[in-house]
This record gives sequence, C-alpha cells and structure tokens, in this order.
Amino acid sequence: MALFPALRSDPALNHNFVVSLLDTSSVLATIGSALVSGLLDAAAGGFSECQGLEASMKVEEYSEGGNNGAVLKFPGRVSWANIVLKRGLATNTTLWDWAYSFVQGRGRRRDGVIVLLNEQMLPNNVWYFRRGLPLKYAGPQMNATQNQVAVESMEISHEGIYQLPLVGLAGGIGTALAGGGIGAAVSGGVSGGAGLLG
Repeated sequence: MALFPALRSDPALNHNFVVSLLDTSSVLATIGSALVSGLLDAAAGGFSECQGLEASMKVEEYSEGGNNGAVLKFPGRVSWANIVLKRGLATNTTLWDWAYSFVQGRGRRRDGVIVLLNEQMLPNNVWYFRRGLPLKYAGPQMNATQNQVAVESMEISHEGIYQLPLVGLAGGIGTALAGGGIGAAVSGGVSGGAGLLG
C-alpha cells in the first residue's frame, strides 16, 4: 500500500505559463530574484506561444583499433535551441524596443525565466536562460482578406537553459497547505499564458 495513496503527479498542461525578461547586467538578474519578478511584476502582455526549450549534444565518435563490432561514442559540446516567443500585437512595443536598441548600439542582454503554472497558479516547472539576445523580431503579416489576430514574434539566442529542481513539489505542498489536499496539490495546469518584461 502506498504511503500517500492520494498523491498523484499528473502531467502539466502547456497553456498556463509566465515569461519574464530581466536586464542581464542588473543586480536583480539572479535565479531567485528573476523567479520572484516573473511571478509578481505587472504583466506587460501575454504570450500565446513559447518554443525552444531544447538542448542537443554533439557526439564524438572513435573507431578503436581491433574493435570492429562498435564505434565508441563520447559526449561533445552542447548546443541550445533559440527561444521563440509569440503574442498578439498590442499597443505595448517592448519586444520591438529591445530589438531596436541593438540597432542603435545601446542594446543590453536579458536573462529570462519561463514558469509553467499548475491549476492553482503555482509554479510547476521553471526554466531559466542566460544572456539572451534578440536574434530576430517579426511583426504581423497583414492581409485585408482575413480577420485573424495580428501576431508578433521574437527569436532569442542565449547561452544556456537551466531547470530549477523541486519547484513543482514546493508548489504542491503550498496547495496542500492552502486546503487543496495532497491529491490536488500535484495535479496539472489550466488557463492562458502571460508574459512579463521587466
């Protein structure tokens, strides 16, 4: 018999997330303060998509003499996919301003925090990326024959992604203490994504 029969770990849903970007040179750009900023700052606009939480490792192959049955493989350099953020175009020009600041020669890198929330709006998973650069900004594609939402996107190059450990466990305990019960404490998430630009 399980120690906590009600304790479940359902997969989190992918549409309830928060994105926060901080000036890399800022004293606040640490993992702890970035997480607090990502959860507490006033929202500057919601993101409908966040892609690119990926890492791939190059494998070095070595053909050992006398060992004709296999090629030995050794870990090589890790490369990181670019992060792509998409959102409906609003009056807020924060993404454009960040990209254009590099055109003007005064741009600053930004660290970022991506927080996937559970249904109680508590962190389920947290990814932190370092020294982001606005690699590409894309404005909306306009077409007078359609009535779709105008979408802008930002592609961010960076120097590594880190996932904070045990975040979901802490969120689950917080839910249980708030009266949601152990079973509700670790179930997966709900409503729309939000974006924060600090």
